[in-house]
Amino acid sequence: MPHPVEDVFGWHARPGALTRLTPAWAGSVVEESSPPLGEGTRSRLRVAVPGSCGLVTVPWTAEHHGLVPGREFRDRMVRGPLAAWEHRHRFDDDGQGGTVVTDTVEYAALPGDRRFGDRLMGPTLERQFEARARRLLADLEFHAGHPGRPLTVALTGASGTIGTQLAALLSTGGHTVLRLVRRAPRGPHEIGWDPQGGQLDPESLRGVDVVVNLAGRSIAGRLGERAKQEIHDSRVLGTRLLARAFVQLGADAPAALVSGSAIGYYGADTHGEEVTEKSPPGDDFLARVCRAWEQAAMEAAPVTRVVLVRTGVVQTPAGGALRAQLPLFLAGLGGRLGSGRQWLSWISLDDAVGLLAHAVLSPGLHGPVNAVAPLPVTGREHARVLGKVLGRPALLPTPGLGPRLVLGAEGAQLMALADQRVSADRAIDRGYRFRHPDLGSALREELGRF
Repeated sequence: MPHPVEDVFGWHARPGALTRLTPAWAGSVVEESSPPLGEGTRSRLRVAVPGSCGLVTVPWTAEHHGLVPGREFRDRMVRGPLAAWEHRHRFDDDGQGGTVVTDTVEYAALPGDRRFGDRLMGPTLERQFEARARRLLADLEFHAGHPGRPLTVALTGASGTIGTQLAALLSTGGHTVLRLVRRAPRGPHEIGWDPQGGQLDPESLRGVDVVVNLAGRSIAGRLGERAKQEIHDSRVLGTRLLARAFVQLGADAPAALVSGSAIGYYGADTHGEEVTEKSPPGDDFLARVCRAWEQAAMEAAPVTRVVLVRTGVVQTPAGGALRAQLPLFLAGLGGRLGSGRQWLSWISLDDAVGLLAHAVLSPGLHGPVNAVAPLPVTGREHARVLGKVLGRPALLPTPGLGPRLVLGAEGAQLMALADQRVSADRAIDRGYRFRHPDLGSALREELGRF
């Protein structure tokens, strides 16, 4: 790693490191140890069964020991599917201002399974450490490119797929993340609020530098009247509550509100034309929700910098559209949705998280910005690339009737069959460097197929 030992070791010693080092295809972190490298502290994970892309997991508990600050630490498996596991992490100065990171793993398979290591564990560990090295380097480069004092960032939606990784990316960079929770706070890193009941003490945001607002009910499922109301209220009420807290604080308000939105703002059909942040909003249900969501955030504009991040279709096996498609594709039964001619403006999970962090750490960025990759694809091309990455055919199209049965006619048109061609030019112009600009590289990274 072309970074000093103190920076590389420091990254590993901060909250969120284990989350950043666990790609979704390899599993997920249930609970990180606190402190991260404390002697005898434990972390709980769900480790993916090899080949399942994270869809099938087993429990794993790791215990830290052998800490030599600035030099090494170890973790051992105390619960999991193996007979034994010991992982040593070592950090050495390379003599040129960089760091040599050495990971040594000693493990034992379950009794009677002599082929386990050679045929399964070896290749799996190689891919995991390749992925870890790339993410570690990219995160270190990201933070080096965003110098400045450590910030205090308050985050809503911190337990979601994007929020979890955003909190980890910021905290491993030395920033303090406070989570807004809908229950009694359990410590100094939590802030209580009740967006439905309109309860938030503005004083709890005093001293916070930036608020990131990602809270919102999932749009997956049928769009009945009750679901529509919940989707709307879960976004608009909480955002308005935050904005009004900013206004009450006035000159003492946080320096920025980075609020989530979506490319649904432009409507479900952009008619094959590329839309930008200057394009008008659509007029379907999700477009109206996004418009109201953004208008609520803009109530804070008189006292703070407001960024509206319009996120595209996030590619991750941890959730969303890709996770729903994976079982069919892994079984060799995948294919395009509908005609396959519709445009899909996608983004990798790492870039969705990276662009939000970029918005937090870029004082000159304000207003709407599209969180989409520079190279959108058609539905047909998405199916072809996904099949190629998985080594499976993508020949069996899913007729439009399939999504309509699951999502209803309106939901299918707004989500599964949406035709949205959205520009990423403003994000690039404002200094964001995409980790995965093309779909192939994104899916290989997100699915561990490289």
